[in-house]
Amino acid sequence: MTAPVRFPRFFVTSPAPCPYLPGRTERKVFTELKGPHAESLNDALGRIGFRRSQTVAYRPSCLDCRACVSVRVVANAFEPSAGQKRILKRNSDLVVSECRPWATPEQFELLQRYLANRHPGGGMAAMDDVDYADMVEHTAVSSFVIEYREPSPDGGAGRLVGACLSDRQGDGLSMIYSFYDPDHETRTGLGNFIILDHIRRSAQAGLPYVYLGYWVEGSQRMQYKVRFRPLERLGPHGWQRFGDAEQARYIAAVSAARRDDTEGVDGAAKDFVPGAQQQYRFA
Repeated sequence: MTAPVRFPRFFVTSPAPCPYLPGRTERKVFTELKGPHAESLNDALGRIGFRRSQTVAYRPSCLDCRACVSVRVVANAFEPSAGQKRILKRNSDLVVSECRPWATPEQFELLQRYLANRHPGGGMAAMDDVDYADMVEHTAVSSFVIEYREPSPDGGAGRLVGACLSDRQGDGLSMIYSFYDPDHETRTGLGNFIILDHIRRSAQAGLPYVYLGYWVEGSQRMQYKVRFRPLERLGPHGWQRFGDAEQARYIAAVSAARRDDTEGVDGAAKDFVPGAQQQYRFA
């Protein structure tokens, strides 16, 4: 006898203040990733706009807003801009290592400095080392941490300057959360470099996409994602590419805004709380 198919159970969070758009509320639908089919379930849900946080897959389900839009870079068609080429060249000496999803004190110290500089008072600011270990190690899918280190005098791996928790899905890499040294005196564009490195890795592995999470039009700190093209967004009729002229307008707007914003928009932080258990994500 064939075993019956068990469909996942979905739940909805209570409305809460939106951290991206003032005056709005957010709500999420989520399900647990567990059992022998967690990997395939995560892949399927990722293609329809879900994100992973520890052993939960979720997506926005707001009653009166559709501003959060899933976006992904088409890795095998990506061509870096002049500015992105400069970022790649500037950081080409970094020693990059793919590590198992295991939290280290060095990673946590870097995360704390990143959050204190870029997101003081944000939802992740109160994380301790146990919270960070949960974020990295509680996974039911193929996950890894990529570390970015400066070369040591002898040519080996030296000081950690960036890291990213990522998932390997069937059709691409999904960037869960990235962080980096926000006070580095000579290196700029580390956040963008981490994305560029994921695009390269995905293309070399024959994976078509890099999932960047949600793009929120109207939220300045989320606009950095439109700099990577070709970029696809998920809408009512499936995944569709931004038009060249439309994306160029968004990029021009980001460049103009950054001239008046010394903080920059390389990353964003947000917490997700299904029930009483805190979950964290790249967004």
